[in-house]
Amino acid sequence: MSAAGQALIRLDRVAKTYVTADGPVESLKPLSFEIREGEFMSVVGPSGCGKSTLLKLVAGLLPASAGEIVLNGERVAGPPDDVGIVFQSPVLLAWRSVIDNVMLQIELRGLDPRAYLDKAKALLDMVGLGDFQRKFPWQLSGGMQQRASICRALVHNPAVLLMDEPFGALDAMTREKMNLELQRIWSETKKTVLFITHSIPESIFLSDRVLVMSERPGRVAAIYDVPLARPRRLSLMGTPEFATLAQTIRGHFYAQGALDA
Repeated sequence: MSAAGQALIRLDRVAKTYVTADGPVESLKPLSFEIREGEFMSVVGPSGCGKSTLLKLVAGLLPASAGEIVLNGERVAGPPDDVGIVFQSPVLLAWRSVIDNVMLQIELRGLDPRAYLDKAKALLDMVGLGDFQRKFPWQLSGGMQQRASICRALVHNPAVLLMDEPFGALDAMTREKMNLELQRIWSETKKTVLFITHSIPESIFLSDRVLVMSERPGRVAAIYDVPLARPRRLSLMGTPEFATLAQTIRGHFYAQGALDA
């Protein structure tokens, strides 16, 4: 593992161009930035700017057209073992119980389930789903389903958690509760998190730094430190410090109107 505070993920002039029947489509211009070990970094930007493409590149789900991604000293050339992914949809299998959905990660990786079952149960306890292990996804609320998907992403103990707008489909109140829950999970697990979102307030509330992307083809428009003490309460969003940073970030998008309020 990297020494605390040093770069765990490094992108060096990473670009992505898709080949289509109508010709090449540039999705990402060359990007260069680092994410430190244990850091929570959010990415915001207009719809279609390549945020999800960026996450898939780091996850090794897509090949970069140019440049290099290094995770924990190893070049990313496919899905790394040391990564967990949470998507906007929980993607839970309806015919499997909650605990079996969490353990699916272990099965797919060919790991010994006996070595990870206690870990899966402990994670479900941590997110308040200990009494729902034998329930099925359709018996859970949307927020509970997403908590189960976070457990599934963490059960093999990855160093990095990649999250692609995981709360975008939730109602406003549930989303706020999940922001608090994710903050608690992050503080307890000490994972390095790359979090994609359309919401400026959400990005500030959760993050150590916020990376702002430009319109497509996406590039790094700015990276802002979030100098707000942790743990954070929802009331923080009403403070002048929070409002000033949100207004600064929102200033990148006044003409585009593509982000949430």
